[in-house]
Amino acid sequence: MAIMVPTFSQKKRSMKKFFGMVMLLIVMTVALAAAGLMFMDSPQKTLQSLVIRHADKLPLEYFGGRLFDQHCANCHDNPAMHAPTRATLSGFSKESIIVAMEFGKMQPMAAHLRQQERFLIATYLAGSAQNTYDWIAQNRCTEPAADTATDYVSDWGLGPHNRRFVDSKNAGINRDNVGTLKLAWSLAFPRVTDMRSQPAIIGDTLYLGDKTGMLYALDRNSGCIRAHTKVFSGIRSAITVITLPSGDKRLIFADSVASVFAVDPGSLEIVWQRSTRLFDTSIITGSISYHNNRLFVPISSYEVAAAGSPNHICCTSHGGVIALDASSGESLWEWHATGDAVLQGLNTAGREQYGPSGAAVWTTPAVDAKRNRIYIGTGENLTRPATDTSDAIIALNMDSGERVWRFQATTDDVWNAACLNGGANCPTDPGEDFDFGASVIIAKQADGSQVLLAGQKSGEVFALNPDTDDKNGQVLWRQRVSLGTTNGGIHWGMAVSGQRLIVPVADPERDKPGYTPQPGLYALDLASGERLWQQTVERGCDIEDKNKPLIGLENLRASESPDLADLYRCSFYYGLSAAAMATPELAFSAGLDGKLRAYDIETGDILWEVNTAHPFDAVNGIEGHGGAIDVGGQVLAGGWLYVQSGYSMFGQLPGNVLLAYRVVQ
Repeated sequence: MAIMVPTFSQKKRSMKKFFGMVMLLIVMTVALAAAGLMFMDSPQKTLQSLVIRHADKLPLEYFGGRLFDQHCANCHDNPAMHAPTRATLSGFSKESIIVAMEFGKMQPMAAHLRQQERFLIATYLAGSAQNTYDWIAQNRCTEPAADTATDYVSDWGLGPHNRRFVDSKNAGINRDNVGTLKLAWSLAFPRVTDMRSQPAIIGDTLYLGDKTGMLYALDRNSGCIRAHTKVFSGIRSAITVITLPSGDKRLIFADSVASVFAVDPGSLEIVWQRSTRLFDTSIITGSISYHNNRLFVPISSYEVAAAGSPNHICCTSHGGVIALDASSGESLWEWHATGDAVLQGLNTAGREQYGPSGAAVWTTPAVDAKRNRIYIGTGENLTRPATDTSDAIIALNMDSGERVWRFQATTDDVWNAACLNGGANCPTDPGEDFDFGASVIIAKQADGSQVLLAGQKSGEVFALNPDTDDKNGQVLWRQRVSLGTTNGGIHWGMAVSGQRLIVPVADPERDKPGYTPQPGLYALDLASGERLWQQTVERGCDIEDKNKPLIGLENLRASESPDLADLYRCSFYYGLSAAAMATPELAFSAGLDGKLRAYDIETGDILWEVNTAHPFDAVNGIEGHGGAIDVGGQVLAGGWLYVQSGYSMFGQLPGNVLLAYRVVQ
C-alpha cells in the first residue's frame, strides 16, 4: 500500500481535514522510522523495506530541513562562521554527510542530535542539489547492446571460489598487448568522492553503483547510459549477477544501510529488497555470494568507528552472516559471531561498557559446493571479553549456518577507534586491529587437492586444510610478507593464477617501534608459501609534514585539511590496498596513489603502468578527477580494463571517475 501525503485546503470539510491531519501524523511517524532505518531492531525489517522502497513518497527532506534550520543554520547560513553553505553541502552524498556527523569533523556539533535526526538532516542536504543528473538524458545510448550473454564479471571473486582469476579468452589482455592499453573513455559521477562498488559486466553492458545510490547500466564500449535507477542510500557492495532456478537473472547488491536489493538487469526495476541489519550500526562491507538459490550476506558494523566518540556507549554490535532466499529475499538462517553483549562494567569515563562485541565479517563468503560450506573471515573484538571467533576463518554449513570449524589467527585482539585518540572506550591492553579483510580463496593445487588461502592485516598469509576434522582448523603453511598495521598488511583481496598466489600489501608509514613498511606485490608458491618474487612500491616524491594525515579514522576528525593539489602531487598513501586480479600471464594491482600496474606473473616485472590521480575530460561533461584506487581495484573484459579511481575515507585521494582502457590493435 502506498502512503500518500495529504494536501489541505480551506475549502475542505472539517471532517476530511481531521482525517487528513491524522494521516499526516501517521506519515510523520513512518518518516521518522525511515530516518531510523539504520538504527531500528530486526522485528521492524518488513516495515523498513517497505519504507525504503517508498521513501520518495515520504516528506523526509521536509523534516530534515526543519532540523537543519533549528540546529545547523546559525553556522552554515552565517558567512562570518566560514562554514560550508547549504549549497556546498548539497554537493556531497547522504553517506558522506552522515559519516561527518557520526564520527567525523561534525561529530562534536552533532553529538546532541539523535541518530534519526542526523539521518534526516543528511537526507535533506543530499536531496537539495538541483540539476545534478541532467547529464544522463544527454548521454543516452542510441543502439541496443550487441552482446547480452557473455559473463565477464558476475561477482566480487570472479567465481564462487574468490580466486579473482580471468582466463585468456575473457581477459583479452596478455604479455604481448598489455603495453598498448590506452584510455578510451572516462565517466565522472557528481557528488561522489569514493568509488567502491565493483561493477558487473555482462556482454556489452557494465552495471555500476555509486555512493549516492545511483545504479547505472552503461555501454562498456562508449560509456553511454542504457538505463539508470536510484535506491534509498549509497550502493556499497559489488554488483553480483545471479541466475535463478526460473532462468531469470538478477542484480544483487547492498546499500549503506544494510539493505539487500534484487534488481531486474533489463529494466533496473527492484524485484525485492530486504533489511539485513543485526544492530543499529550494522553495514555490509563485503559482497554477496550466491549458490543454489541462496544468497550469503556478510554483516559488519561501523561501531568500530563510532566507539571513537566519547558519547558512544560501547559496544553492543557484532558481525554475522545471513542467508536469504534469492527468489524472494526471505531469511533462511542467521549466524552470529558472538553472543549478545551484556554490561561488563564502566569505562574510564564512568560510562557503561558492554561485551562481547565485534568480530565483524568484512569479507565476501567463499562458496564450497563440494563440502556444502561457506568460508568467511572476521575482524577483531571491540570490547572485552575476547572471543574465539575474532580474527578468524570460519567454516559454516550452507544449509543451517552452523559452525563446522574455526581457525583463529590472532587471539585477544580487542580494539576500536577510541584507541587512536586515547578515548575512554579503548579497552585495556588493546590489540592491533588485525582483521581478515581479504576474502578467503579456495584454490586447486597441482595434485588436484584444494587449499584455503587467507590474508590478514597482520601481513601474514595462511593456507588451511578444507577437509580438516579439527574443530580449531588445520594450518598447512603460513608466510609473513609484512608486519602489518591497523590499515596495512593485506587489505581487500588476493588472486590466484595457476600455482601462484598474488598478494598486494598496503603498509602505510607509521611511527611504531620495530615496524618497517613493506608495501608492494608478492607472489607465493601455492604448495609451500615460498616467496617467488616481490615488487615493492615507493612514494617517489617528498611529502610535507603538514600533508601527512592522522591515522585511519582519526583523519575524519581532523580540524584542517591539506590542500588537495598538494595531495595529488604527492600522496602520503601509496601502498597496494585494493584487491588484485590475475590472468594466466599477468597480475594487476592498483595503488593508493592512483597508480595502476600490470605485472608479469612469472617474474614480477612491471609491463604497464598508468597514473589516474589527475583531472579527466569525462564523456558525460561532469568534472572528473582520479584519486586513490582501493577496494575492488580493476576488472577485465575482452581486451578492456576498467578501473574506478577515487577513495578518500582515511585521508587518501578523493576521486569520482570510471576509466576504460582498451588494447590498441
